[in-house]
Amino acid sequence: QVQLVESGGGLVQAGGSLRLSCAASGRSFGNYAMGWFRQAPGKEREFVATISRGGGTTYYGDSVKGRFTISRDNAKNTVYLQMNSLKADDTAVYFCAAAQRPSTTAHTMRVADSLYYWGQGTQVTVSS
Repeated sequence: QVQLVESGGGLVQAGGSLRLSCAASGRSFGNYAMGWFRQAPGKEREFVATISRGGGTTYYGDSVKGRFTISRDNAKNTVYLQMNSLKADDTAVYFCAAAQRPSTTAHTMRVADSLYYWGQGTQVTVSS
């Protein structure tokens, strides 16, 4: 049973930074692409960032490019999302996602899919 547990969300002022973590368990972490998505009230789930199995390839949504950085530590079974220069529009619940199959690439994971494993989400609120 794959489990994903996010942490690090909270309330921050515009221009500030937060670092989200997602701890994974239940299988060999380094064999699967990982990603972050977010969902604001009344909106669809939005792609934020994905990272390949080894961490060498990353993709970012246009709205976060240049401000957010996704990384992973396979020894710790954890994926991170460093968020800088936060804006009010970044306010959302942030979800960690894991590919169900090793063949799913970070490129493919840019599309939110019900076939991924999902964490429970962590709230990020940016005050303006």
